[in-house]
Amino acid sequence: MRRATSKAAACATLAVCGLTEGVSGFAADNTTEAAAAVAPRCTAKRPSSLSFNRWQEDWSVLANPCVPREPFDGLKYIPLGGDPSSYLSLGANLRERFELNNTPLFGLGSAQPDSYVIQRAEVFADARFGQHVQAFFQLEDARPFGKDSVTPVDKNPLDIEQAFVAFVYGVGSGTFKARVGRQEMAFDLQRFVSVRDGPNVRQAFDAVWADYEIDKWRFIGYMTQPVQYRDVRAFDDVSNRQLTFSGVRVERANTGPGDLSAYWSRYNRENAHFLDATGTEHRDVFDVRYAGKVAPFDWDAETMVQTGHVGQSTIGAWAFGLIGGYTFASVAGSPRVGLQVDGASGDRHPGDGRVETFNPLFPNGYYFTLAGYTGYTNLIHVKPSITFKISPKLTLLTALGFQWRATTADAVYGQGSAVVPGTAGKGTSWTGMYAQVRADWLVSSHVAFALEAVHFQVGDSIRALGGSNADYVGVEARFGW
Repeated sequence: MRRATSKAAACATLAVCGLTEGVSGFAADNTTEAAAAVAPRCTAKRPSSLSFNRWQEDWSVLANPCVPREPFDGLKYIPLGGDPSSYLSLGANLRERFELNNTPLFGLGSAQPDSYVIQRAEVFADARFGQHVQAFFQLEDARPFGKDSVTPVDKNPLDIEQAFVAFVYGVGSGTFKARVGRQEMAFDLQRFVSVRDGPNVRQAFDAVWADYEIDKWRFIGYMTQPVQYRDVRAFDDVSNRQLTFSGVRVERANTGPGDLSAYWSRYNRENAHFLDATGTEHRDVFDVRYAGKVAPFDWDAETMVQTGHVGQSTIGAWAFGLIGGYTFASVAGSPRVGLQVDGASGDRHPGDGRVETFNPLFPNGYYFTLAGYTGYTNLIHVKPSITFKISPKLTLLTALGFQWRATTADAVYGQGSAVVPGTAGKGTSWTGMYAQVRADWLVSSHVAFALEAVHFQVGDSIRALGGSNADYVGVEARFGW
Protein backbone atom coordinates (compact mmCIF):
# COMPACT_ATOMS: atom_id res chain seq x y z
CA MET A 1 0.00 0.00 0.00
CA ARG A 2 1.54 3.29 -1.08
CA ARG A 3 1.58 6.43 0.97
CA ALA A 4 -0.30 9.45 -0.33
CA THR A 5 2.36 12.01 -1.17
CA SER A 6 2.44 15.33 0.63
CA LYS A 7 2.38 16.97 -2.79
CA ALA A 8 -0.90 15.30 -3.66
CA ALA A 9 -2.37 16.39 -0.35
CA ALA A 10 -1.21 19.95 -0.95
CA CYS A 11 -2.76 19.92 -4.40
CA ALA A 12 -6.07 18.79 -2.97
CA THR A 13 -6.00 21.56 -0.36
CA LEU A 14 -4.62 24.46 -2.38
CA ALA A 15 -5.71 23.47 -5.90
CA VAL A 16 -2.44 24.86 -7.22
CA CYS A 17 -0.75 21.58 -8.15
CA GLY A 18 1.85 21.96 -10.88
CA LEU A 19 1.79 25.73 -11.26
CA THR A 20 4.67 26.65 -13.51
CA GLU A 21 7.34 28.86 -12.04
CA GLY A 22 9.76 31.35 -13.55
CA VAL A 23 7.48 34.38 -14.11
CA SER A 24 9.37 37.32 -15.54
CA GLY A 25 10.84 39.78 -13.02
CA PHE A 26 8.97 42.63 -14.74
CA ALA A 27 5.43 43.01 -13.42
CA ALA A 28 2.84 42.30 -16.09
CA ASP A 29 -0.14 44.62 -15.92
CA ASN A 30 -2.00 42.61 -18.53
CA THR A 31 -3.94 39.84 -16.73
CA THR A 32 -3.92 37.65 -19.85
CA GLU A 33 -0.13 37.74 -19.99
CA ALA A 34 0.04 37.01 -16.26
CA ALA A 35 -2.30 34.06 -16.64
CA ALA A 36 -0.21 32.70 -19.49
CA ALA A 37 2.95 33.09 -17.44
CA VAL A 38 1.43 31.18 -14.53
CA ALA A 39 -0.51 28.46 -16.36
CA PRO A 40 -1.81 25.49 -14.38
CA ARG A 41 -0.24 22.17 -15.30
CA CYS A 42 -1.75 19.06 -13.72
CA THR A 43 0.86 16.40 -12.97
CA ALA A 44 -1.47 13.98 -11.13
CA LYS A 45 -2.57 10.99 -13.24
CA ARG A 46 -5.40 8.51 -12.97
CA PRO A 47 -4.38 4.89 -12.25
CA SER A 48 -5.06 2.30 -14.94
CA SER A 49 -8.09 0.12 -14.24
CA LEU A 50 -6.25 -2.78 -15.90
CA SER A 51 -3.46 -2.97 -13.32
CA PHE A 52 -2.35 -6.47 -12.34
CA ASN A 53 -2.98 -5.88 -8.61
CA ARG A 54 -6.03 -3.68 -8.19
CA TRP A 55 -5.29 -3.14 -4.50
CA GLN A 56 -2.19 -1.13 -5.41
CA GLU A 57 -4.16 1.58 -7.21
CA ASP A 58 -4.21 4.99 -5.51
CA TRP A 59 -7.47 6.81 -6.27
CA SER A 60 -6.76 9.69 -3.90
CA VAL A 61 -5.68 11.56 -7.05
CA LEU A 62 -9.39 12.26 -7.61
CA ALA A 63 -9.25 14.60 -4.62
CA ASN A 64 -7.36 16.91 -6.96
CA PRO A 65 -9.81 18.97 -9.06
CA CYS A 66 -7.30 19.23 -11.93
CA VAL A 67 -7.57 15.50 -12.73
CA PRO A 68 -9.95 14.81 -15.68
CA ARG A 69 -13.20 13.20 -14.61
CA GLU A 70 -14.90 10.09 -16.02
CA PRO A 71 -18.39 8.64 -15.50
CA PHE A 72 -18.96 6.99 -12.10
CA ASP A 73 -15.91 8.64 -10.53
CA GLY A 74 -18.17 9.25 -7.56
CA LEU A 75 -17.79 5.54 -6.83
CA LYS A 76 -14.05 5.41 -7.54
CA TYR A 77 -13.38 7.99 -4.82
CA ILE A 78 -15.79 8.23 -1.88
CA PRO A 79 -14.23 10.47 0.80
CA LEU A 80 -14.13 9.15 4.35
CA GLY A 81 -13.70 12.32 6.36
CA GLY A 82 -11.61 15.41 5.70
CA ASP A 83 -8.30 13.66 4.93
CA PRO A 84 -7.97 13.22 1.11
CA SER A 85 -6.06 9.96 1.71
CA SER A 86 -9.07 8.45 3.55
CA TYR A 87 -11.54 7.11 1.01
CA LEU A 88 -13.48 4.12 -0.31
CA SER A 89 -13.01 2.97 -3.91
CA LEU A 90 -15.18 0.45 -5.76
CA GLY A 91 -14.15 -1.39 -8.91
CA ALA A 92 -14.68 -4.38 -11.17
CA ASN A 93 -12.88 -6.62 -13.69
CA LEU A 94 -14.23 -8.84 -16.43
CA ARG A 95 -12.11 -11.20 -18.53
CA GLU A 96 -13.54 -13.23 -21.39
CA ARG A 97 -11.36 -15.66 -23.32
CA PHE A 98 -12.17 -18.05 -26.14
CA GLU A 99 -9.79 -21.01 -26.32
CA LEU A 100 -9.36 -23.79 -28.85
CA ASN A 101 -7.08 -26.70 -28.00
CA ASN A 102 -7.23 -29.49 -30.53
CA THR A 103 -4.75 -31.90 -28.87
CA PRO A 104 -4.30 -31.65 -25.06
CA LEU A 105 -1.21 -33.59 -23.90
CA PHE A 106 -0.54 -34.28 -27.59
CA GLY A 107 -3.50 -36.66 -27.73
CA LEU A 108 -2.00 -39.14 -25.25
CA GLY A 109 -4.24 -38.25 -22.31
CA SER A 110 -7.96 -38.66 -21.77
CA ALA A 111 -8.80 -35.05 -22.70
CA GLN A 112 -10.34 -34.58 -26.13
CA PRO A 113 -10.13 -31.68 -28.59
CA ASP A 114 -12.19 -28.82 -27.22
CA SER A 115 -13.19 -25.21 -27.75
CA TYR A 116 -14.87 -23.11 -25.08
CA VAL A 117 -15.12 -19.73 -23.34
CA ILE A 118 -13.79 -19.02 -19.87
CA GLN A 119 -15.06 -16.03 -17.93
CA ARG A 120 -13.70 -14.36 -14.80
CA ALA A 121 -15.70 -11.58 -13.14
CA GLU A 122 -14.41 -9.69 -10.10
CA VAL A 123 -15.73 -6.84 -7.95
CA PHE A 124 -13.86 -5.17 -5.12
CA ALA A 125 -13.99 -2.53 -2.42
CA ASP A 126 -10.80 -0.77 -1.32
CA ALA A 127 -10.96 1.30 1.89
CA ARG A 128 -8.06 3.57 2.91
CA PHE A 129 -7.91 5.09 6.37
CA GLY A 130 -5.27 7.78 6.11
CA GLN A 131 -1.77 6.82 5.10
CA HIS A 132 -1.44 3.81 7.39
CA VAL A 133 -4.35 1.35 7.06
CA GLN A 134 -6.04 -0.32 4.09
CA ALA A 135 -8.84 -2.90 3.95
CA PHE A 136 -9.33 -4.70 0.63
CA PHE A 137 -12.17 -7.07 -0.23
CA GLN A 138 -12.63 -8.78 -3.62
CA LEU A 139 -15.18 -11.29 -4.88
CA GLU A 140 -14.58 -13.61 -7.83
CA ASP A 141 -16.89 -15.62 -10.05
CA ALA A 142 -15.08 -17.82 -12.60
CA ARG A 143 -16.98 -20.07 -15.00
CA PRO A 144 -16.26 -22.06 -18.16
CA PHE A 145 -18.84 -22.29 -20.93
CA GLY A 146 -18.78 -25.32 -23.22
CA LYS A 147 -15.63 -26.85 -21.69
CA ASP A 148 -15.66 -30.65 -21.61
CA SER A 149 -13.05 -31.24 -18.90
CA VAL A 150 -13.54 -28.82 -15.98
CA THR A 151 -10.82 -28.62 -13.29
CA PRO A 152 -10.43 -26.46 -10.14
CA VAL A 153 -8.50 -23.86 -12.17
CA ASP A 154 -11.44 -23.46 -14.57
CA LYS A 155 -14.44 -22.96 -12.30
CA ASN A 156 -15.05 -21.18 -8.99
CA PRO A 157 -18.60 -19.93 -8.38
CA LEU A 158 -19.01 -16.74 -6.40
CA ASP A 159 -16.42 -16.70 -3.61
CA ILE A 160 -13.94 -14.52 -1.74
CA GLU A 161 -10.84 -13.98 -3.86
CA GLN A 162 -9.08 -11.56 -1.51
CA ALA A 163 -9.90 -10.13 1.92
CA PHE A 164 -7.03 -8.59 3.86
CA VAL A 165 -6.01 -5.69 6.03
CA ALA A 166 -2.73 -3.91 5.27
CA PHE A 167 -0.66 -1.62 7.47
CA VAL A 168 2.12 0.85 6.61
CA TYR A 169 4.19 2.60 9.28
CA GLY A 170 7.51 4.37 9.41
CA VAL A 171 9.96 2.54 11.65
CA GLY A 172 13.31 4.21 12.20
CA SER A 173 14.57 5.42 8.84
CA GLY A 174 12.65 2.71 6.98
CA THR A 175 9.07 1.59 6.34
CA PHE A 176 7.28 -1.42 7.78
CA LYS A 177 4.44 -3.01 5.79
CA ALA A 178 2.17 -5.93 6.61
CA ARG A 179 -0.83 -7.73 5.12
CA VAL A 180 -3.03 -10.20 7.00
CA GLY A 181 -5.76 -12.27 5.37
CA ARG A 182 -6.56 -13.81 2.01
CA GLN A 183 -4.27 -12.28 -0.61
CA GLU A 184 -2.42 -12.92 -3.83
CA MET A 185 1.38 -13.00 -3.94
CA ALA A 186 3.96 -13.40 -6.68
CA PHE A 187 7.73 -13.22 -7.02
CA ASP A 188 9.71 -11.76 -9.89
CA LEU A 189 8.66 -13.10 -13.33
CA GLN A 190 6.36 -15.57 -11.56
CA ARG A 191 8.30 -18.58 -12.81
CA PHE A 192 7.73 -20.47 -9.56
CA VAL A 193 5.51 -18.32 -7.30
CA SER A 194 2.67 -16.71 -9.20
CA VAL A 195 -0.86 -15.39 -9.12
CA ARG A 196 -1.68 -17.96 -11.84
CA ASP A 197 -3.36 -15.41 -14.05
CA GLY A 198 -3.28 -17.59 -17.17
CA PRO A 199 -6.04 -20.05 -16.14
CA ASN A 200 -9.50 -18.89 -15.13
CA VAL A 201 -9.07 -19.05 -11.33
CA ARG A 202 -6.22 -17.04 -9.85
CA GLN A 203 -4.27 -18.51 -6.92
CA ALA A 204 -4.69 -16.80 -3.55
CA PHE A 205 -3.13 -17.55 -0.17
CA ASP A 206 -4.46 -17.22 3.37
CA ALA A 207 -1.37 -15.55 4.68
CA VAL A 208 0.54 -13.22 6.94
CA TRP A 209 3.00 -11.07 4.95
CA ALA A 210 5.43 -8.54 6.43
CA ASP A 211 8.31 -6.55 4.99
CA TYR A 212 10.68 -3.80 6.04
CA GLU A 213 12.14 -1.42 3.47
CA ILE A 214 15.17 0.74 4.11
CA ASP A 215 17.40 2.40 1.52
CA LYS A 216 18.15 -0.21 -1.16
CA TRP A 217 17.04 -3.14 1.00
CA ARG A 218 13.76 -4.97 1.47
CA PHE A 219 13.33 -7.81 3.97
CA ILE A 220 10.22 -10.03 3.68
CA GLY A 221 8.67 -12.81 5.71
CA TYR A 222 5.55 -14.81 4.84
CA MET A 223 3.47 -17.67 6.25
CA THR A 224 0.77 -19.03 3.96
CA GLN A 225 -1.78 -21.72 3.31
CA PRO A 226 -2.82 -21.69 -0.38
CA VAL A 227 -6.56 -21.49 -0.96
CA GLN A 228 -8.22 -24.76 -1.92
CA TYR A 229 -10.82 -23.98 -4.57
CA ARG A 230 -14.16 -25.77 -4.71
CA ASP A 231 -16.84 -25.43 -7.37
CA VAL A 232 -19.83 -27.05 -5.63
CA ARG A 233 -21.51 -23.90 -4.32
CA ALA A 234 -20.83 -20.26 -3.56
CA PHE A 235 -18.47 -19.33 -0.73
CA ASP A 236 -17.08 -22.83 -0.19
CA ASP A 237 -13.34 -22.14 -0.70
CA VAL A 238 -11.13 -22.97 2.30
CA SER A 239 -7.48 -22.88 3.33
CA ASN A 240 -5.66 -25.97 2.11
CA ARG A 241 -4.69 -27.63 5.40
CA GLN A 242 -2.63 -30.20 3.49
CA LEU A 243 -0.34 -27.58 1.93
CA THR A 244 1.71 -24.76 3.43
CA PHE A 245 4.27 -22.42 1.90
CA SER A 246 6.32 -20.08 4.09
CA GLY A 247 9.70 -18.43 4.06
CA VAL A 248 11.90 -15.34 4.07
CA ARG A 249 13.18 -13.17 1.24
CA VAL A 250 15.70 -10.37 0.85
CA GLU A 251 15.97 -7.87 -2.02
CA ARG A 252 18.58 -5.25 -2.84
CA ALA A 253 17.97 -2.66 -5.54
CA ASN A 254 20.73 -1.13 -7.67
CA THR A 255 23.24 -3.91 -7.12
CA GLY A 256 25.54 -3.03 -9.98
CA PRO A 257 23.36 -2.45 -13.05
CA GLY A 258 20.51 -4.63 -11.74
CA ASP A 259 18.44 -5.78 -8.78
CA LEU A 260 19.33 -8.82 -6.69
CA SER A 261 16.98 -11.02 -4.66
CA ALA A 262 17.12 -14.33 -2.82
CA TYR A 263 14.70 -16.37 -0.75
CA TRP A 264 14.27 -19.57 1.20
CA SER A 265 10.88 -21.25 1.48
CA ARG A 266 9.53 -24.44 3.03
CA TYR A 267 6.89 -26.23 0.94
CA ASN A 268 4.94 -28.87 2.88
CA ARG A 269 2.35 -31.07 1.17
CA GLU A 270 0.53 -34.15 2.40
CA ASN A 271 -0.16 -37.13 0.14
CA ALA A 272 2.18 -35.99 -2.66
CA HIS A 273 2.50 -38.20 -5.73
CA PHE A 274 5.48 -38.42 -8.07
CA LEU A 275 6.32 -41.15 -10.58
CA ASP A 276 8.96 -42.52 -8.20
CA ALA A 277 7.69 -41.50 -4.74
CA THR A 278 4.53 -41.02 -2.70
CA GLY A 279 4.02 -39.57 0.76
CA THR A 280 4.33 -36.36 2.73
CA GLU A 281 6.49 -33.83 0.89
CA HIS A 282 8.80 -31.49 2.81
CA ARG A 283 10.69 -29.41 0.25
CA ASP A 284 13.22 -26.66 1.04
CA VAL A 285 13.51 -24.11 -1.73
CA PHE A 286 16.57 -21.87 -2.27
CA ASP A 287 16.25 -19.23 -4.98
CA VAL A 288 18.49 -16.43 -6.33
CA ARG A 289 17.59 -13.93 -9.06
CA TYR A 290 19.41 -11.03 -10.74
CA ALA A 291 17.65 -8.78 -13.26
CA GLY A 292 18.31 -5.42 -14.84
CA LYS A 293 18.48 -3.25 -17.90
CA VAL A 294 21.31 -1.27 -19.45
CA ALA A 295 20.03 0.03 -22.76
CA PRO A 296 19.89 -1.56 -25.23
CA PHE A 297 20.28 -4.79 -23.17
CA ASP A 298 17.91 -6.33 -20.61
CA TRP A 299 18.12 -9.58 -18.67
CA ASP A 300 16.46 -11.67 -15.97
CA ALA A 301 18.30 -14.71 -14.57
CA GLU A 302 17.01 -16.98 -11.81
CA THR A 303 18.06 -20.31 -10.36
CA MET A 304 16.48 -22.59 -7.75
CA VAL A 305 17.70 -25.61 -5.78
CA GLN A 306 15.34 -27.92 -3.88
CA THR A 307 16.13 -30.36 -1.08
CA GLY A 308 14.08 -32.32 1.47
CA HIS A 309 12.15 -35.57 1.18
CA VAL A 310 8.98 -37.21 -0.13
CA GLY A 311 8.04 -40.06 2.16
CA GLN A 312 11.26 -42.02 2.63
CA SER A 313 12.92 -40.64 -0.51
CA THR A 314 15.26 -37.64 -0.45
CA ILE A 315 14.87 -34.66 -2.79
CA GLY A 316 17.63 -33.23 -4.97
CA ALA A 317 16.22 -31.02 -7.73
CA TRP A 318 17.13 -27.85 -9.59
CA ALA A 319 15.89 -25.37 -12.18
CA PHE A 320 17.01 -22.18 -13.89
CA GLY A 321 15.59 -19.55 -16.18
CA LEU A 322 17.29 -16.87 -18.26
CA ILE A 323 15.68 -14.21 -20.43
CA GLY A 324 17.77 -11.65 -22.26
CA GLY A 325 17.13 -9.17 -25.00
CA TYR A 326 18.52 -6.42 -27.21
CA THR A 327 16.23 -3.55 -28.31
CA PHE A 328 16.89 -1.61 -31.51
CA ALA A 329 15.32 1.61 -30.24
CA SER A 330 16.22 3.66 -33.33
CA VAL A 331 14.57 1.20 -35.75
CA ALA A 332 10.91 1.48 -36.67
CA GLY A 333 8.83 -0.63 -34.31
CA SER A 334 11.68 -0.76 -31.75
CA PRO A 335 12.23 -4.50 -32.33
CA ARG A 336 13.53 -6.45 -29.36
CA VAL A 337 15.46 -9.62 -30.17
CA GLY A 338 15.15 -11.95 -27.20
CA LEU A 339 16.42 -15.33 -26.05
CA GLN A 340 14.89 -17.46 -23.31
CA VAL A 341 16.70 -20.51 -21.91
CA ASP A 342 15.17 -22.67 -19.18
CA GLY A 343 16.01 -25.95 -17.50
CA ALA A 344 14.53 -28.15 -14.77
CA SER A 345 15.66 -31.50 -13.45
CA GLY A 346 13.96 -34.85 -13.83
CA ASP A 347 14.45 -38.16 -12.02
CA ARG A 348 17.48 -39.83 -13.61
CA HIS A 349 17.41 -43.11 -11.67
CA PRO A 350 13.94 -44.31 -10.67
CA GLY A 351 13.93 -46.61 -7.67
CA ASP A 352 17.13 -45.26 -6.09
CA GLY A 353 15.37 -43.55 -3.17
CA ARG A 354 16.12 -40.08 -4.52
CA VAL A 355 13.51 -37.76 -6.10
CA GLU A 356 15.12 -35.47 -8.67
CA THR A 357 11.86 -34.36 -10.30
CA PHE A 358 11.63 -30.58 -9.94
CA ASN A 359 8.46 -29.22 -8.34
CA PRO A 360 7.52 -25.92 -10.06
CA LEU A 361 5.49 -24.89 -6.96
CA PHE A 362 2.97 -22.25 -8.11
CA PRO A 363 4.07 -21.57 -11.71
CA ASN A 364 2.90 -18.94 -14.13
CA GLY A 365 1.44 -20.87 -17.07
CA TYR A 366 1.96 -18.14 -19.62
CA TYR A 367 5.70 -17.93 -18.84
CA PHE A 368 6.04 -20.36 -21.76
CA THR A 369 2.73 -20.05 -23.63
CA LEU A 370 -0.97 -20.09 -22.75
CA ALA A 371 -1.34 -23.42 -24.57
CA GLY A 372 -0.19 -25.46 -21.56
CA TYR A 373 1.93 -27.87 -23.61
CA THR A 374 5.11 -27.00 -21.70
CA GLY A 375 5.66 -27.55 -17.97
CA TYR A 376 8.61 -26.50 -15.79
CA THR A 377 9.69 -30.08 -14.97
CA ASN A 378 12.33 -32.34 -16.61
CA LEU A 379 12.93 -29.70 -19.24
CA ILE A 380 15.52 -28.02 -21.41
CA HIS A 381 13.91 -25.16 -23.31
CA VAL A 382 15.36 -22.63 -25.77
CA LYS A 383 13.16 -19.87 -27.20
CA PRO A 384 14.37 -17.09 -29.50
CA SER A 385 11.86 -14.30 -30.11
CA ILE A 386 11.29 -10.94 -31.76
CA THR A 387 8.91 -8.37 -30.27
CA PHE A 388 7.67 -5.37 -32.24
CA LYS A 389 6.06 -2.22 -30.85
CA ILE A 390 3.66 -1.64 -33.73
CA SER A 391 2.26 1.43 -31.95
CA PRO A 392 2.39 2.74 -28.37
CA LYS A 393 -0.60 0.49 -27.59
CA LEU A 394 -0.04 -2.52 -29.88
CA THR A 395 2.70 -5.14 -29.34
CA LEU A 396 3.43 -8.20 -31.49
CA LEU A 397 5.53 -11.17 -30.36
CA THR A 398 6.81 -13.95 -32.63
CA ALA A 399 8.82 -16.84 -31.21
CA LEU A 400 10.10 -20.38 -31.78
CA GLY A 401 10.48 -22.78 -28.88
CA PHE A 402 12.68 -25.91 -28.82
CA GLN A 403 12.22 -28.52 -26.08
CA TRP A 404 14.15 -31.49 -24.76
CA ARG A 405 13.87 -33.59 -21.63
CA ALA A 406 16.64 -33.20 -19.08
CA THR A 407 16.57 -36.99 -18.71
CA THR A 408 14.72 -39.66 -20.68
CA ALA A 409 14.23 -41.70 -17.49
CA ASP A 410 11.51 -39.24 -16.44
CA ALA A 411 8.38 -38.20 -18.32
CA VAL A 412 7.43 -35.26 -20.51
CA TYR A 413 5.35 -32.80 -18.47
CA GLY A 414 2.72 -30.23 -19.38
CA GLN A 415 1.38 -27.39 -17.26
CA GLY A 416 0.29 -28.28 -13.75
CA SER A 417 2.91 -31.07 -13.69
CA ALA A 418 0.60 -33.12 -15.91
CA VAL A 419 2.43 -36.25 -17.08
CA VAL A 420 2.24 -37.01 -20.80
CA PRO A 421 1.21 -40.70 -20.58
CA GLY A 422 3.71 -43.32 -21.68
CA THR A 423 6.71 -41.01 -22.00
CA ALA A 424 8.61 -41.94 -18.82
CA GLY A 425 11.69 -44.03 -19.66
CA LYS A 426 10.93 -44.15 -23.37
CA GLY A 427 12.22 -42.40 -26.47
CA THR A 428 14.84 -39.75 -26.95
CA SER A 429 15.29 -36.46 -25.13
CA TRP A 430 13.87 -34.42 -28.05
CA THR A 431 10.28 -33.40 -27.24
CA GLY A 432 9.54 -31.11 -30.16
CA MET A 433 9.31 -27.48 -31.21
CA TYR A 434 6.60 -24.86 -31.35
CA ALA A 435 5.81 -21.56 -33.03
CA GLN A 436 4.07 -18.81 -31.10
CA VAL A 437 2.44 -15.54 -32.18
CA ARG A 438 0.90 -13.13 -29.69
CA ALA A 439 -0.59 -9.66 -30.12
CA ASP A 440 -1.55 -7.35 -27.22
CA TRP A 441 -3.65 -4.24 -27.83
CA LEU A 442 -4.21 -1.77 -25.01
CA VAL A 443 -7.29 0.06 -26.28
CA SER A 444 -7.58 2.35 -23.24
CA SER A 445 -7.00 2.31 -19.50
CA HIS A 446 -10.22 0.26 -19.26
CA VAL A 447 -10.11 -2.11 -22.27
CA ALA A 448 -7.47 -4.51 -23.64
CA PHE A 449 -7.48 -7.32 -26.19
CA ALA A 450 -5.04 -10.17 -26.84
CA LEU A 451 -4.62 -12.91 -29.41
CA GLU A 452 -2.29 -15.90 -29.06
CA ALA A 453 -1.71 -18.85 -31.40
CA VAL A 454 0.62 -21.82 -30.81
CA HIS A 455 1.50 -24.75 -33.06
CA PHE A 456 3.51 -27.56 -31.43
CA GLN A 457 5.36 -30.02 -33.68
CA VAL A 458 6.01 -33.17 -31.63
CA GLY A 459 9.20 -35.22 -31.84
CA ASP A 460 9.43 -38.82 -33.05
CA SER A 461 9.34 -40.26 -29.51
CA ILE A 462 5.91 -38.79 -28.79
CA ARG A 463 4.70 -39.63 -32.28
CA ALA A 464 5.77 -43.28 -31.82
CA LEU A 465 3.47 -43.47 -28.78
CA GLY A 466 0.52 -42.30 -30.87
CA GLY A 467 0.85 -38.60 -30.08
CA SER A 468 0.29 -35.90 -32.65
CA ASN A 469 0.94 -32.22 -33.29
CA ALA A 470 -1.10 -29.72 -31.30
CA ASP A 471 -2.68 -26.34 -31.99
CA TYR A 472 -3.98 -23.68 -29.62
CA VAL A 473 -5.77 -20.39 -30.25
CA GLY A 474 -6.82 -17.94 -27.55
CA VAL A 475 -8.70 -14.66 -28.00
CA GLU A 476 -9.06 -12.52 -24.89
CA ALA A 477 -10.90 -9.33 -23.92
CA ARG A 478 -10.34 -7.56 -20.60
CA PHE A 479 -12.44 -4.79 -19.11
CA GLY A 480 -11.60 -2.86 -15.94
CA TRP A 481 -13.34 -0.15 -13.98
